[in-house]
Amino acid sequence: MALLVIASCQLMVVLDITIVNIALPHIQSSLEFSTTSLSWVVNAYTLTFGGLLLLGGRAGDILGRRRVFIFGVLLFVLASLLGGFAQNAGQLLGARALQGVGGAIASPTSLALISTTFREGPERNRAFGVFAAVSAGGGAIGLLAGGMLVEWLNWRWVLFVNVPIGLLIVLATPRYIRESERHPGRFDITGALTSTAGMVLLVYGFIRAAQDGWRDPLTLASFAGAVIVLAAFILVERRSKQPITPLHMFADRNRAGTYGIMLCLAAAIFGMFFFLTLFVQNVLGFSPLAAGLAFLPVSAVIAVGAGLASRFLPLYGPKPFMVVGAILAAAGLAWLTLTDVHSTYAGSVLGPMLVFSLGMGMEFVSLTLMALSNVPTPETGAASGLLNATQQVGGSLGLSILVTMYGTASTNEADKQIPAFLEQATPAERIRFERTGQVPKPWSDEILTAGVSAAFIMAAIFTAVAALIALLVIQVRPSDLERLKGGAGPGPM
Repeated sequence: MALLVIASCQLMVVLDITIVNIALPHIQSSLEFSTTSLSWVVNAYTLTFGGLLLLGGRAGDILGRRRVFIFGVLLFVLASLLGGFAQNAGQLLGARALQGVGGAIASPTSLALISTTFREGPERNRAFGVFAAVSAGGGAIGLLAGGMLVEWLNWRWVLFVNVPIGLLIVLATPRYIRESERHPGRFDITGALTSTAGMVLLVYGFIRAAQDGWRDPLTLASFAGAVIVLAAFILVERRSKQPITPLHMFADRNRAGTYGIMLCLAAAIFGMFFFLTLFVQNVLGFSPLAAGLAFLPVSAVIAVGAGLASRFLPLYGPKPFMVVGAILAAAGLAWLTLTDVHSTYAGSVLGPMLVFSLGMGMEFVSLTLMALSNVPTPETGAASGLLNATQQVGGSLGLSILVTMYGTASTNEADKQIPAFLEQATPAERIRFERTGQVPKPWSDEILTAGVSAAFIMAAIFTAVAALIALLVIQVRPSDLERLKGGAGPGPM
C-alpha cells in the first residue's frame, strides 16, 4: 500500500507533464498562443519542477519526508485548481509554474521514501521497477487521459482531474507511510533561485531564437544572462556548507554518467510527445481521444522494457540495458524523421514509437537504480532530487532546442509553401492570410511536418549521445552485481 501511494503521486506528477499535450491545440485556440510560445505551457511546469527539485529533496531530508510529501501534493492540487479556472495565457502559465513547485516538493520525497521503505536488494529492485515504469509510462497514460477529458468535457479538466486524485493521496499517506528520520541542515535558497533563473533564461533564449532569430538582441541577452547566472550558481554551490546540489556526487563516474544520460533521454522523450501530439492531431486529423489512444501502446511497451530490465539487472548489471535502451530510442527517433504529410499512423508512427518505448523502459529502471545506489541515507533526498532535476531540466532545455529546430525548419518550409499558396488562393483566403498569417491545408501540413521532422533529427542525436555516455563512462564491477542480488558487495555502483 505504501508503494501504491508513492507510485500514485509520481504518476500524477509525471502525468501532468503530458496530459496537457493533448489539450494544446484547444488551449492554443482558447487562450491565443502561437505554436512556439505554446511550448511554455509545458516548460512553465517543467522548469520550476526541475529547478526546485533539489530544494524539495533537501526539505524532505530536513523536515521529514512524509510531512513534506503531503505539503507538496496539497500545493499541486491548489495549483491545478487555479489552472483549470485560468482565463488568459498569463494565469495559465502562472498556475503551471506553481504546479511545478508542488511537484518539485512531492516527487523527490516520494523516490526517497522508496529508498527508506524497502530493503536494498530484490525488494528495492522491484519497487524501483514499479516506480520507473510509472515515471516512464505516465507520459503516455497522460496523453490517453488528456484525450478522454478533452473529448468528453473540455481542456480545463486536464487540470481539474488532479484535485480528487491528490486529495486521496493526502488522506492515504498518514495511514500507510511512516515518517522518516529528520536530519538537521539548512536550505540553500540562493542555489535554488540561481539554478532556476539560469535555466529559465537559457530556455527563453532558445524559444526566442525560434521566433525572432539568433541575432535578436533579447535572444543574445537571454543567453548571456543564463551563462552569468549559472556560473554564479556553481560558485554558490562550491562555497556553500550544505549546497542544494552536492557537487561531490558528480565525482563518481557512474553517477555522473547516469545524470548525463538522463539529461539527454529526457530531452528526447519530451520532444517526442510534444511534436507527435501536434502531428497526429493537426496532420493525421485525429480527435483528442483518438490521439490519446494512439499513444496507449507506449505505456505497455515501456512496462515490458522495465520488466525485462528489473528481472535481468542482477545477472547482467545496468550497463547493457543503458546502452541497448539508448540505441533503441535513437533508432525509433531516426525512423520518425521519415514522416511526411502522406504518412499514416500504422505505417509511419506506431512502429518507431514502440521501438523508442522499449528502449526507454530499459533505461529508466537502470538509471533510477544506479543514481541512488550506495548513497548515504541523509543524502537520498538530494540524490533522488538530482536525478529528477536532470530529467526535468533536460526535458525543458531539450524541448526548447527542438522548438528552435522546428521553428527554423518550418520557417524555411513556409518560404516555399506560401508563394505556392498565394498563386492558388481565392480573394477571401488572401484576406484571411493577411489577417492571421496562417495558410490552410495542405500547405500548413507541409510546414508543420518539415518542422517536426527536423525536431526528430535533433532528438535522435540526443539519444545517440546518451548511448555513447553509457558505453564509454558507465562501469559495473562484480561486487556491484552482488549488491543487486541482495548481497553486501562493497563500493559505490
